[in-house]
Amino acid sequence: MNESTHGFFGHPIGLKTLFLTEMWERMSYYGMRALLVLYMTGVATGINGGLGWSQMDAQAIYGIYVGMVYFMVVPGGWVADNLLGHQRAVLYGAIIIAMGHLTLAVPVEHSFFLGLALVVLGTGLLKGNISTIVGKLYADDDKRQDSGFTIFYMSINIGSTIGYGICGYLGEKVGWHWGFGAAGVGMIFGVFQYIRNRHLLGDAGASPNPMPEERRQKLLGYTKIAFAIVVVLFALVLTGVVTVEPTVFAENFAYFLTTLAGVYFIYLYFFAGLNVNERKNITLLFLLFIAAAAFWSGFDQSGGSLNIFARDYTDLTYFDFTMPVSWVQFINPIYVVIFAPIFAGLWAQLARRNLDPSLPLKFVIGLVFMGISFLIMLVAVDLALESAPIGLQWLLLTYLFQTWGELALSPIGLSAFARYSPKKYVGQMFGLWFLASAIGGVMAGLLGGEALGDGLNSMSPVFSYMIKYYFVIAVVLVFLSYIIGRKAKSSEEPG
Repeated sequence: MNESTHGFFGHPIGLKTLFLTEMWERMSYYGMRALLVLYMTGVATGINGGLGWSQMDAQAIYGIYVGMVYFMVVPGGWVADNLLGHQRAVLYGAIIIAMGHLTLAVPVEHSFFLGLALVVLGTGLLKGNISTIVGKLYADDDKRQDSGFTIFYMSINIGSTIGYGICGYLGEKVGWHWGFGAAGVGMIFGVFQYIRNRHLLGDAGASPNPMPEERRQKLLGYTKIAFAIVVVLFALVLTGVVTVEPTVFAENFAYFLTTLAGVYFIYLYFFAGLNVNERKNITLLFLLFIAAAAFWSGFDQSGGSLNIFARDYTDLTYFDFTMPVSWVQFINPIYVVIFAPIFAGLWAQLARRNLDPSLPLKFVIGLVFMGISFLIMLVAVDLALESAPIGLQWLLLTYLFQTWGELALSPIGLSAFARYSPKKYVGQMFGLWFLASAIGGVMAGLLGGEALGDGLNSMSPVFSYMIKYYFVIAVVLVFLSYIIGRKAKSSEEPG
């Protein structure tokens, strides 16, 4: 696996397979996500008619979708660990995602929800497990692993840029379902290249965890029953036998996810047999979890309320060409490519001077940047109330601070959950990290719906509320960092 003459930028050759698979999966995910709210809220007439739904319903469905995508990573990881192995889970997930996007390309309302459900199911099988395989390409003492994950992370930005460009243009300028179909075609490319190059992965993640075959068959039976129940419930909703109010469902889903996370943290702290130091680490990770969920509730506004603000209140015409609304979301991956090396160098420089902030303080920096981004949006909303449309520079500045917040929080959170999780619970703790993203995604939809309920007039109160809770959580983390932060100094983290 590690032949220097046949590697991938000096890394195991299998990283190429995973890089390209992730690139095409993120192309399809972000390309479709950029169109999702625009399609749902678009007028239902004309050549490129949307569904004509209200902002409240569309934003709630968007939040449910994003939350489900990250929530399903948890059972997806369990299925890979116990039944399929990570390699087969990624393959099946990629195929199901492609089917989902192609289903979305069919201009029928029922196919819309079926397509979203397939994408959610497939992403649950693929997203977490492909990262697990990346780690398995390296020996435990291989110092290339951190840089390998950095290379792998770049596939996300490349894929999202391709998705925004191609799917966004086709969806908005040609037809919504052309954009959804393009996402499906991209995922088909990912499936074919994965099948063709899967042998490069060797035995990394090829087999599930060892267990007696009788036990595995029993777990498989339980899984089939659970899947059958989900299919029946979804069919009842799709056929109208059971009516679901999107906003109510989103609220209850947020309560469910929050309760699930809280119960599991309580179990770990009181009943998992952890020692004193491990319980202190669980307390730290719980605080970071809360901060991460709050952060993603603002960050995921990019596909929701900020997307609508770009469409309805921002001037996107340059040199007689009106660019697609979804192209505004190019900004984040471009900023990530520019500033990720700068942030990495900054933390390294501070560490050399013994000035590297603790983990909670780095999360504080991320939350403060997110709060500042919505302060900028308050100014933009006031200007739009006076004279819309306004210039694109306000969204450019908003996304700049959000990207800085992402770079201060997201990779640090991954490092924290890797380093401070109890060793026998590391896999499940990564599931909790994705659960924070799920809660944030659902809250993004609910907050976005409230922000757009009365046009511009309802944006400022919601954005002001978000600013307050960012700064309140930041202040609490600053206070607590002086109590437990010394244990979590970033200078103790791996590179």
